[in-house]
Amino acid sequence: MAVLAATTGGALSAPAAAEGEAPPGQVDFPTHCPAPQEAGLPPADGPTTARITVDNPAPQVGDTITVTYQVVRTPAVNPVGGELPADVLTPTGRILLAGAQSGEVTVVGAKRNDPVPAGAALPAVTMTGTFTVTAPGETTLAPGGYTLHTSHLLDLDTTCTADAASAAPVSARLTATALPTANLRSVFLGSAQGRPGAKVKVTAAGFPPGAAVTVAGRAGAAETADRVSATADELGTALVELPVTDKATTAVIAYEGGAWSARQGSGPAAYTVIDAAPPPPSATQKVTATVEPGVLGMTQTGEDITLGAVPYGDGGAAPGRIGTVTVTDARGGPAGWSLIGKVTDFTGPGGIRIPGASLSWTPRCVAAAGSRSVCTPGSAGVVGPEGALLASTPDAPLVGGTFTIDATVTLTVPPYTPPGAYTAVLTLTLS
Repeated sequence: MAVLAATTGGALSAPAAAEGEAPPGQVDFPTHCPAPQEAGLPPADGPTTARITVDNPAPQVGDTITVTYQVVRTPAVNPVGGELPADVLTPTGRILLAGAQSGEVTVVGAKRNDPVPAGAALPAVTMTGTFTVTAPGETTLAPGGYTLHTSHLLDLDTTCTADAASAAPVSARLTATALPTANLRSVFLGSAQGRPGAKVKVTAAGFPPGAAVTVAGRAGAAETADRVSATADELGTALVELPVTDKATTAVIAYEGGAWSARQGSGPAAYTVIDAAPPPPSATQKVTATVEPGVLGMTQTGEDITLGAVPYGDGGAAPGRIGTVTVTDARGGPAGWSLIGKVTDFTGPGGIRIPGASLSWTPRCVAAAGSRSVCTPGSAGVVGPEGALLASTPDAPLVGGTFTIDATVTLTVPPYTPPGAYTAVLTLTLS
């Protein structure tokens, strides 16, 4: 079901078009408009001319779309006995979604109209609303029924419904694309070093259950002769022992398919082969210093985010900032990292919800002095339950460093959301 949005607009005329040519998306459909019982008038039957437009015809899944429903002409007439004064007409309506995404969008218009003489047709109206894109592919939008509420002398509702024998034609279309999915595969070593031939315990996690997984040694960008095969269990994990015999091996990787890739692979996890070389000649000394690789990890300041308050009725933007996250990459390998955020729906009093897709952010990332990698913040936009990129570093021959990441966040609260505290969970995943 789509979400009711803040509304604008009012009694507007149809968009300009060439003489004799209807604007794009303008359609006609038969409607039945019974007059309010108090009016004592017969029902009005006839065509409704309408037009639907969207602010973004090519969104991504998770985007919020603003839709505008214009009733250019209606058969409904003034329901009061005399002239209807200005600014007493409030329209509401429905837009019907079909195709990749189905459901309805509720739209509302402002109380704005010119005076209407007794017995004259009610004027053109404009209504707006929003909904969240939940599926990739083409979605069509068709006009549904609408209600014209007048508040002069009496509160009267004239409700116009589409003829059941002929559905309203499609007035607008949008084609959504899916968000890119994050690679959650990872590899962990039981030991970061050993002599030639040592068996290293390797845990490859985050793979599809039942996937064929290759665990191999790597020297720079090339694989070495060290490798074993395994099958991921029902949890997507493969546990193996990798004999490391190639002295050139400097890291261990795991992957699906014929070769490692950033999309279907994990690692590299740094590994050092300690060669048992013969003792040097007398009167000489061999001095060896080892830089041991570390891990990829993160910390954050605080676990609670308190957003600014918004007034009841008006709704609007509730601003805030996430707790600062510090990512430390001490692996010493060639693989970069990405930090993904996902948010649940906001739950308030009585189980009232605000969709997680109503939360957007503007990320910021700074690399500490001496860091080898460049930190790139994710794009500003919707977080939502599907997730969005907070920050990342690219693959390179040698990466690493310390990175400070934060983001300003804004929750768009719909008008007349019941008062109270609304809480959600923001989960950050580093891989």
